[in-house]
Amino acid sequence: MSEQSISVYPSRVEAHVLMLRSQKVLLDRDLAELYGIETKTLKQAVKRNSERFPDDFAFVLDKEEFANLRSQIVTSSEDGWGGARYAPMAFTEQGVAMLSSVLRSPQAVAINIEIMRTFVRLRRILESNKELAHKVEELEKDSYEKFTLIFEKLNELMAPPQKKSNPIGFHACEDVAVYKTKKRKK
Repeated sequence: MSEQSISVYPSRVEAHVLMLRSQKVLLDRDLAELYGIETKTLKQAVKRNSERFPDDFAFVLDKEEFANLRSQIVTSSEDGWGGARYAPMAFTEQGVAMLSSVLRSPQAVAINIEIMRTFVRLRRILESNKELAHKVEELEKDSYEKFTLIFEKLNELMAPPQKKSNPIGFHACEDVAVYKTKKRKK
């Protein structure tokens, strides 16, 4: 089978990418499906070449991650029939790249190429979103400062003018001094 005859759609790969442990990963069963092999076969190939898959390339989901994943994809319970009973393996971008050296079929090569392109595409999207988020944050900060100043000035303008009232009553200090100066002039 030639590389040209194997059609892989980027959206098909992207649909399987998950975020686990702050990393983009693909699960063993999804990779096996993409490669057109059984999950068991994929896991056997990884076990035979375990030295090529350190923890930052591939890892087995812990109980909590597996339970969370199980609830998201609605698989059967551990004691029921069918569905996943063992925690799946998750492969990072480097782990998927390493799979290409373990699985050498033309389909595996074509799939790996598309998976690598998908990871690069996702990385670019995330980077552009970070840049956009930073620009929006700066704009919000700048706008907030300007609008705060504008609203303060508007509040000052809209506030009713405060009249200086003449106090009613006798004020000894001021009145006595004024009275004495007026009395002397006469």
